[in-house]
Amino acid sequence: MRLGLLAALLLLGACAVSPTATDTAAAVGEELSGIAVPGTDATITARLCRPAQPGPVRLVVINHGSPANAAERPGMRPASCTTEAVRWFTDRGFAVLLPLRRGYGASGGAWAEAYGGCQSADFASAGRASAADIAAAIAHAGRLPGIRAEAVVVVGQSAGGWGSLALAASSPPQVAAIINMAGGRGGWAQGVPNTNCRPDRLVEGAAAYGATARAPTLWLYTANDSFFAPALATRMHAAFTGAGGQARMMALGPFGRDGHSLFFSQGGSAVWGAHVEAFLAATGNH
Repeated sequence: MRLGLLAALLLLGACAVSPTATDTAAAVGEELSGIAVPGTDATITARLCRPAQPGPVRLVVINHGSPANAAERPGMRPASCTTEAVRWFTDRGFAVLLPLRRGYGASGGAWAEAYGGCQSADFASAGRASAADIAAAIAHAGRLPGIRAEAVVVVGQSAGGWGSLALAASSPPQVAAIINMAGGRGGWAQGVPNTNCRPDRLVEGAAAYGATARAPTLWLYTANDSFFAPALATRMHAAFTGAGGQARMMALGPFGRDGHSLFFSQGGSAVWGAHVEAFLAATGNH
């Protein structure tokens, strides 16, 4: 029982995708393939979910986490267009792009997000690898019919949130706002909750990103996130803003068994939705 619970909690880092759930999105979504990642010979895949209204519509890019068990990466798939978090955005008139980064699911190329051993963890470089794939997906979607190429909103959960902050550091002109949902790397070090391989390196990486990030960002972390506890999230936010980044931090109360799952969980949008809506309105992105 304890091992089963541990496995379930470790999967939270990648809860944007499921290798076993029945995928009902084919009728309402579009499968995209062959998205080239500049500077590599790899291509990635994605799912595009369109709103009911005709285009051109604005784009939200939602970026998945990474499972603790490497053997689970090949079985990953994009979240369904019927997922609550996806529908929250399509119901508000956004198209939603759900890319699978290199080394995940059907996407090609070797896994690009390794950060090295625990003692020498390079979280900043790992995030930049994620950001390269996110940027390639954004560029591809911007060339599709009915999709606006500018004023893109980027959302990332866990490792996808960390990659989204790394993308902010490059200040891509087509990105208007970034939402970091429980972002970070190196959580559950040695299989222990509320531990991190090198929290100092995670804080240093946040500072490095903040030094060149210019888009407004929203950070949401829960009180019972077992990957990135409130104290660590607060340190990361302080480092990011102290270096010059724009970030609004929302310290949310506990959610379910582990708040790290908030974004994609059933009922999660009732918690984060109002904060995201207010952020988008305040930054002119609603």
